[in-house]
Amino acid sequence: MACTGAFALASCGEKATHNQLTQAEQAEGWELLFDGTSLDNWRDYNGDELTIPWFVTDGTIQAKGDGSDESGYIVTKKQYENFELVWDWKIADQGNSGVLYHVVENPKFKVPYVTGPEYQLIDDDNFPETLEDWQKTAADYAMHTTDPAKTNVKPAGEWNTSKIVFDNGHVEHWLNGEKVVEFEAWTDDWHARKNSGKWVDAPEYGLATKGVICLQDHGSAAWFRNVKIKELPRQTKQVELFNGEDLTGWEAYGTEKWYVEDGLLICESGPDKEYGYLATRDYYNDYDFSVDFKQEADGNSGVFIRSFVEPVALVNGWQVEVAPMGHGTGGIYESYGRGWIAEINDEQQKALKEGEWNTLRIRLQGDNIKTWLNGEEMVDLTDEKIGKGQGRIALQIHDGGGIKVLWKNFKLETL
Repeated sequence: MACTGAFALASCGEKATHNQLTQAEQAEGWELLFDGTSLDNWRDYNGDELTIPWFVTDGTIQAKGDGSDESGYIVTKKQYENFELVWDWKIADQGNSGVLYHVVENPKFKVPYVTGPEYQLIDDDNFPETLEDWQKTAADYAMHTTDPAKTNVKPAGEWNTSKIVFDNGHVEHWLNGEKVVEFEAWTDDWHARKNSGKWVDAPEYGLATKGVICLQDHGSAAWFRNVKIKELPRQTKQVELFNGEDLTGWEAYGTEKWYVEDGLLICESGPDKEYGYLATRDYYNDYDFSVDFKQEADGNSGVFIRSFVEPVALVNGWQVEVAPMGHGTGGIYESYGRGWIAEINDEQQKALKEGEWNTLRIRLQGDNIKTWLNGEEMVDLTDEKIGKGQGRIALQIHDGGGIKVLWKNFKLETL
């Protein structure tokens, strides 16, 4: 039997050495997140350096135990998308900790668990409160429980080995060599769980397709070693955003009108005459997207990219403008911070066909965004801030009332 993979042990003929990669692991692309001596790969959540009380002792990362629900989180300096993540851990008596992934950092997200799913680590036997199954060790916290027949947790003070696999939405949790959780992210079932339980008031929970890895100090000591990760490739796909029949796959925010009629998606101002949004329920980051629109009445709208929802009905991100003649259709506006970051000149404005169907195309990859209106290039922008963003696609109704826009032929290919 070949001695390969993150679970290779001395029984395969190679002596296990903590916080080091075997030659086989190096060949397979594994990366150490902890070398046994320093925390150079880690920093505070939403911070630039490591200031909170995590430290290295005896070749382990130790959480001091001073954290709380609001504090005590450290994250990797690097973001990860698809991966296998392996680590050894032990926990103090009555302890509570966790490992989170796809955590999004933004001042509007005060804690990492409102965006990042959590592999739960806890003293199942001695925790002072009664635990629900979704709170127990190796559970996908508040979402998916473990298979009890395969869940063998070693008691507080003893070492366990865990693994998370995230492969283009396919998720596995492993504990001490057994697969104990398996599910597909972003399915109808996944969204039903997200929208009916603990995360009902956390609209961005679990949607991110990439993010930092996070360790949690939840007020008790915990130890980690042999923390290693292997990145997996991204898969591309064609996505049906609109089925022509209903708003499946979309979520409305605000009180304005969104409905389907004669195979068209229609946005229309409501009596409140406020901003309104219709956002994809999933995140899309790198893609080639096109949609046809026809403006009736005022027609002041837009397509948001890499955007997130802030309760109750505010979308943060970048908007590709859809507006009446002379108001910059195809240009890019940042909804918080800089305002217009790519405006359209007078000659480009003529590409808009008033009262007729128009085609808007958006190609977004990394830090580059290109837009076209009816086949004419509007914007070719490279922007570091956009490059760091991720999120939903969202259609907008501007405030003021009197707006009606028709949409059809949604086409999206991920890159």
